[in-house]
Amino acid sequence: MGGGYVFGSARSGQTAMVALVLVVGSFFAGYIFGNNAPIYIPQASSSSNSNSSSSSSQSPSGLLDFANRIEITHRRTPLVIPERGVNVCPLEFNEHIPCHNVTYIQQLLPSLNLSRREELERHCPPLEQRLFCLVPPPKDYKIPIRWPTSRDYVWRSNVNHTHLAEVKGGQNWVHEQGELWWFPGGGTHFKHGAPEYIQRLGNMTTNETGDLRSAGVEQVLDVGCGVASFAAYLLPLGIKTMSFAPKDGHENQIQFALERGIGAMISAIATKQMPYPSSSFDMVHCSRCRVDWHENDGVLIKEVNRLLRTNGYFVYSAPPAYRKDKDFPVIWDKLVNLTTAMCWRLVSRKVQTAIWVKEGDEACLRKNAELELITICDSKDVSKVSWKVPLRDCVDISENTPQKSSSYPTSLRKIGISEDEFTSDTNFWREQVNRYWELMKVNKTEVRNVMDTNAFVGGFAAAMMNSYPVWVMNVVPATMKDTLSGIYQRGLTGVYHDWCEPFSTYPRTYDLIHVDKLLSHYQNHSGEGCLLEDIMLEMDRIIRPQGFIIIRDEESIISKVKDLAPKFLWEVETHELQDKNKKTETVLFCRKKFWAIV
Repeated sequence: MGGGYVFGSARSGQTAMVALVLVVGSFFAGYIFGNNAPIYIPQASSSSNSNSSSSSSQSPSGLLDFANRIEITHRRTPLVIPERGVNVCPLEFNEHIPCHNVTYIQQLLPSLNLSRREELERHCPPLEQRLFCLVPPPKDYKIPIRWPTSRDYVWRSNVNHTHLAEVKGGQNWVHEQGELWWFPGGGTHFKHGAPEYIQRLGNMTTNETGDLRSAGVEQVLDVGCGVASFAAYLLPLGIKTMSFAPKDGHENQIQFALERGIGAMISAIATKQMPYPSSSFDMVHCSRCRVDWHENDGVLIKEVNRLLRTNGYFVYSAPPAYRKDKDFPVIWDKLVNLTTAMCWRLVSRKVQTAIWVKEGDEACLRKNAELELITICDSKDVSKVSWKVPLRDCVDISENTPQKSSSYPTSLRKIGISEDEFTSDTNFWREQVNRYWELMKVNKTEVRNVMDTNAFVGGFAAAMMNSYPVWVMNVVPATMKDTLSGIYQRGLTGVYHDWCEPFSTYPRTYDLIHVDKLLSHYQNHSGEGCLLEDIMLEMDRIIRPQGFIIIRDEESIISKVKDLAPKFLWEVETHELQDKNKKTETVLFCRKKFWAIV
């Protein structure tokens, strides 16, 4: 074929060469209309004063071709990366989520507790069944529309699923508009718009005198969030929301949320604790979240009790709160009995919503324990990191719940992090974040979804969110010091995770992934799937085309990543920056090329 590039197709069990086409340019500086087709032109040369590497050659037509092959490839031991580069998964794997793979979960069904909806939780396949190939973008994928326009509009081709629009269009979740999806801001219980609903909740929590923020709500957990319009319209109040929903019949709801630029993740409340610390949220919100809180002795609502701070609210917008037919009154009575046993107080019940407050009355809890209405949790269990921990049929007694403080979260003192160390970390990242933006050379609108893979005390996220229009998913590795409570205490949000496993999100989720001292931590880890190459593959899956991966680590790690990056179709620049000890260190700025199977 002329021009030196090869176009091929792939069938299961066959290998073919792939033309991986570079698509260059941002999305018209954030405007949503114009020429919506991707632009196929040569990658601009790297700027001066940087060291770059690439694995492509340019054809006369302006298309760049690569040696990477299309091939279904599974993880093998020992792991060997082909000289030609990491193989590319066939196009049908463009939405591959390793730990929420329907085919694998179907194999597990006989061993799962379906009455507890265990099939909706994370189930990671064994190493030999995991794919080890680059996840391609779907046909006609475009660089996402930029925030804040993306709150209301996203490209249809990026999330080309019609089911939600068909079944939820009447509730104004999402509507089709030509090449775009339009999000009017509705939901099952707020089809006339989230702002009206949010104000009603404010009235209910303040006895008609204020809004949710004046009611003390700053951090919210939205259960079964749909397309996350509730979280989107809490942002003007300065309220941060951790939104989650399972990968279920409401296909791709979390993918829609993330494409919009709203923080969300795939998760389900079923048999294990949610991956968040105790006493972290001022409100847990359930609007038709399809969770049976009244079943199994209320073990799920006892998990809500664990997650709520003292004086936090549980908002329940669902038929048992207002309907008198079918078995809804029976369900309501069970909820009242459960919440009363946990010493919650019903503060309002209006329209289609009921709101309880967790008062944290220790005397009441101990009295109810004596009456055998509840069981008090063992204090040893309360302190465990909430990662793969079974739900507990008991109630915590929150003793001296730390107050929120951006100046110094006192919970950090318990794990040996002093106020001086916290302040130093905060100041360091404030300076470094500004340098990052200078070196990335992009507009502020080109970065919205950010992940910090080893967040420590949240200094990087605080610096990013104070100065730039981003949200940050703070990840605290479950095998490292438990700082996540401190991150929540300073007003941020985040999650526990173990990077020996893939993250619970869709491909092409993040614009920027920050990787500080993470890879060296896992270098000597004995678990499966913990190699540097495994973690790089997962980062490639969840980073968007043209997204940045910034890596700081030991020199040996930096050298290895720099050598491997071209095989993952990343461009690399090296920059010399100061570390926390004022010493010079090499920092990698990797950027994922915008390639497509054609």
